[in-house]
Amino acid sequence: MKKLIIIFYLISISQILSQSQIELNGYLQNMQTVWAPKQFDNWIFSNSISNRINFHYYPSSNITFNLGLRNIYDYGQLVQMFPDYDKLVTADNGLVNLTKKISSNTSSVLYSNIDRLNLFFSFENFEIQIGRQRVNLGINYVWTPNDIFNSFSFLNFDYLEKSGSDAVRFQYHFDYASSLQLIAKADENKNMTFAGVIKFNKWNYDFQSIAGFSDEDYIFGGGWTGDILGAGFSGEATYFNSRENIDDIFVASIGGNYTFSNSLFLMAEFLYNSIGSDKKNIQTSNLFDLEYSAKLLSPAKYSFFFSGQYPITPLLNSSLATIINPIDGSFFINPSLDFSLNEDVYLLISGQVFIGDDLTEWGEYGKFYYLRLKWNF
Repeated sequence: MKKLIIIFYLISISQILSQSQIELNGYLQNMQTVWAPKQFDNWIFSNSISNRINFHYYPSSNITFNLGLRNIYDYGQLVQMFPDYDKLVTADNGLVNLTKKISSNTSSVLYSNIDRLNLFFSFENFEIQIGRQRVNLGINYVWTPNDIFNSFSFLNFDYLEKSGSDAVRFQYHFDYASSLQLIAKADENKNMTFAGVIKFNKWNYDFQSIAGFSDEDYIFGGGWTGDILGAGFSGEATYFNSRENIDDIFVASIGGNYTFSNSLFLMAEFLYNSIGSDKKNIQTSNLFDLEYSAKLLSPAKYSFFFSGQYPITPLLNSSLATIINPIDGSFFINPSLDFSLNEDVYLLISGQVFIGDDLTEWGEYGKFYYLRLKWNF
């Protein structure tokens, strides 16, 4: 009897799969990193081989199962320099630990990470998504104070998909431009974050308003995106009212962008952080900061971002970005060239150059150089 049940179950599953649509894509890449520290004469070499698999299963037009998996093998001198490197890269902030170290030694670590694992259901104007997902409330490109669930550093350029949260998200669409979202997230310590988000369109601008709370704060925020004379114009701000009688925090960013007729694309942003330092000796940085969040997008009170992108040829794209701390005079420069070798293979040459005096925000990290070969499938 048990065998008959198993056979019936397998036949049913195969029929469901054959009648549904499956989408599979991802990439395989190799990235060489060279670090020239400010404090040492010797360069430090490391390498990372990684692949990503995105799996989407559509059992019906209303239901989608999403899975995103990364497998990463890091090795080299950079791994040797940090005794707890394996713990750093395999730290999982979700309610469920979906990051697994497969093997490691003093100079290498192999690990897997599931950053998407969720079920999405839609019916007429209703949507609900349950599981590990990207809850993206940010509006601006670099600094996103509204992104209270999934803040992510601009410096981590190699992780385009960005991390996910273990969350439940409910959304109701009033019309094509207006909606209500209710979101609940739990982290590894079972701390909860809740938020309600209203989005609407007025005066040809898209607005959003956020209200919520976490174990630490009551949260209020909002933002907009639109254009002025053909130039993109956006901004967002969040106020964190402490529930523990600690200083309240106000974080705001404003940005603009413009594309010229020759395809030159320019962008600028400004960040204000009420608890940021307005002194020259910050003594901390968001470069390796595990506490990076919407409350602490930068340790500085004021920050500026400027960038430009230009397609030199249809197969060669160039870009240059910088982040400046106007108080201590330190800054970060990020030049890059992206070559399209064929339809699915890309070669990236990039750098991250940190310039400034000791104890400034960007002054103590030297230079990083990257060479990445990537195949999309």
